[in-house]
Amino acid sequence: MKLTADTNVLVRAAAADDPRQAALAAEALLGAEAVVLPLPVLCEFVWVLGRGYRLSAEDVALALEALLAAPNAVYDEPAVERGLAFLRLGGDFADGVIAFAGLELGAEEFVTFDREAARLAAETGLRARLLGPPPG
Repeated sequence: MKLTADTNVLVRAAAADDPRQAALAAEALLGAEAVVLPLPVLCEFVWVLGRGYRLSAEDVALALEALLAAPNAVYDEPAVERGLAFLRLGGDFADGVIAFAGLELGAEEFVTFDREAARLAAETGLRARLLGPPPG
């Protein structure tokens, strides 16, 4: 069977902080013919591990790579690679995914109020423009 796992299933499998749920999650993921990982689920996964579990960016990246290394994982590889590049450079995984996905849909430029996101987009080869300083 092919399945899409909710973020909480992926987090439970990665964190293994509830043995019963971790076992159920692992059984579902390992037993599937394919585990389809939509970009929003991966963005949530990264956010929960980083903010909720307070893992370092490197540990989050390693957990994500372990998930993606499963032979039955199906995901948008180029978008995830861009997100991981942002994450490893100190930025936000979701910003990298968003910038790349926009490009794939025909955008010519990534615009943002986030100075770091603009810098990382440019550093990873995307055309980016900072619209101005963030409000505050």
